[in-house]
Amino acid sequence: MLPRLRRFAHGLCGNATDADDLAQLTVERALRARLQWQEGTRLDSWLYRIMRNIWIDIVRARGRMEKVMLPEEAGAQTGYDPVPEVEARLELGNVMRAMAQLPEEQREAVALVLVEGVGYREAAEILAIPVGTLSSRLVRGRNALLTLLGGV
Repeated sequence: MLPRLRRFAHGLCGNATDADDLAQLTVERALRARLQWQEGTRLDSWLYRIMRNIWIDIVRARGRMEKVMLPEEAGAQTGYDPVPEVEARLELGNVMRAMAQLPEEQREAVALVLVEGVGYREAAEILAIPVGTLSSRLVRGRNALLTLLGGV
């Protein structure tokens, strides 16, 4: 029966490797279910039916996998690259250390306008200073930060 099973498997699969695997699965399942075979019936038909059912299961599983799984090559292009986040955290740490070295009035101006994005007028109101004073503190604070960060 094995040569006949292999030929039928090859007809289903289309290649020898998958056909051998399918024939092996069929024999294994038939041996486990040997008590279900009824004497007087055709053994080959019973084995072919087992093989066909296994093949249907394999084809269905492949179809589901193709819908759910990406090709293996796609895995090389996915994933999380921690480098940008690490670099951003390092740079943020450098900026925070540099800001800590600024005089308090410059640090407040820089924090409100450059970090928080508050407008000049609103920042001046928050700090209870004229807009011109805020502008000069901001310019001095920005220049000091650039110097501390090595930008000037």
